[in-house]
Amino acid sequence: MDVTLTVGTDVQTHLATLGNVGFASLAEARGPLEEAIRAAAPADSAFAQAVVSVVDNRLRVVAGPSESEAVLSFATTLDDGDTADDLILTGANSFANVQNYQLGQGAVAGTAQAAGAAGADGTPPDAAELIGSQAARTGFHALEAVDLFNILAIPRAALVSNVDGAVPLADADPDAASLAIHQAALDYCTRRRAFYLIDSPNNLDEVQEVKDWFLASGLSGSTGRNGALYFPRVELPDPLDEFRLRAIGASGTIAGLYARTDATRGVWKAPAGTEASLNGILRLEAKLSDSQNGALNPLAINVLRDFPVFGRVAWGARTLVGADQQASEWKYVPVRRLALFLEESLYRGTQWVVFEPNDEPLWAQIRLNLGAFMQSLFLQGAFQGSTPKDAYLVKCDAETTTQDDINRGIVNIVVGFAPLKPAEFVILKIQQLAGRLEA
Repeated sequence: MDVTLTVGTDVQTHLATLGNVGFASLAEARGPLEEAIRAAAPADSAFAQAVVSVVDNRLRVVAGPSESEAVLSFATTLDDGDTADDLILTGANSFANVQNYQLGQGAVAGTAQAAGAAGADGTPPDAAELIGSQAARTGFHALEAVDLFNILAIPRAALVSNVDGAVPLADADPDAASLAIHQAALDYCTRRRAFYLIDSPNNLDEVQEVKDWFLASGLSGSTGRNGALYFPRVELPDPLDEFRLRAIGASGTIAGLYARTDATRGVWKAPAGTEASLNGILRLEAKLSDSQNGALNPLAINVLRDFPVFGRVAWGARTLVGADQQASEWKYVPVRRLALFLEESLYRGTQWVVFEPNDEPLWAQIRLNLGAFMQSLFLQGAFQGSTPKDAYLVKCDAETTTQDDINRGIVNIVVGFAPLKPAEFVILKIQQLAGRLEA
């Protein structure tokens, strides 16, 4: 690396031995530079006791202890009027000192910082940009760089019209683009063992409208077991509009509700009911009645309700395949999320098995480890059944792993569980007794 130290004509008496000298390396330049700085102003301890050292591929200058306001600067040009503190270190591979750079557009006097350029907001993303590419890790596929996530929400996917000043999706057919985003996100969550929260489109605020949209959406396919739809939207104060109420999708609020329920009760508890309060929500975009709730719930549309005593709560816990007519085993959100939790936990908890001898001692150890994990969940009330035998099973033996499996390097583990299903309906039977009751 060629480094040239250039000094002003008024300090030549102190730096005459340097002048314009080429150095083969920074280490070679360190000593002369330190000597020149100290000799430039010997009466000022900031200069006289300065220390120059080589750090990586840079020269580091540390001023000596001083209460003066003397400044040692490295610039790109020198005038004859410069003083002893105007030392210049230049070279093709030199670096500007950015310690005192400031944010914003203004240049900082005396430094190499130039004036910045104003940024631009750009254009709203379309469906292709939100989905992105798995190979390039763009869009929501940027989550490929994340080791683990279990809840996904894309509020912008619901912006299909310019309602309440919202900027719609930049697509020729925003509604079709919205459905494309939802389907791609459901496919991705299925692969990553995650759960997708869907907002109803922002141009729909009537019960019949959201029913028609959902029935025509095609979201209740096989991947719909990893997603849930919530209606209506919620209203929050907008700090960018003098805190006026603005209607937005509920997915972000619901994600927080899921996290709170997981922490306080467990993933097997339905994130709904009187304790599933929607904190921070001032109002719902639509206030639904019991009859309207009863029309949406059997179709797998989860409703947000506003009750006089309990406030705003989530009043539904069905997946996209939770319609009564589908009779899916993944009808309920807590059942599906518990299965995803078990899959991910057991997958990560059995990595130690790889390359172990595939025989009965290994199988016994697997049964012991996984059985202990399932037993801990049973004691927390995660499964149905009064005994462990009724609640879960862990099987790994010669029946699950045959000799052919062993020859192919495969060990098969079967884990089953009896899930708890939420009590959606409470049936009260009242009987009138005739005659007098005996004490």
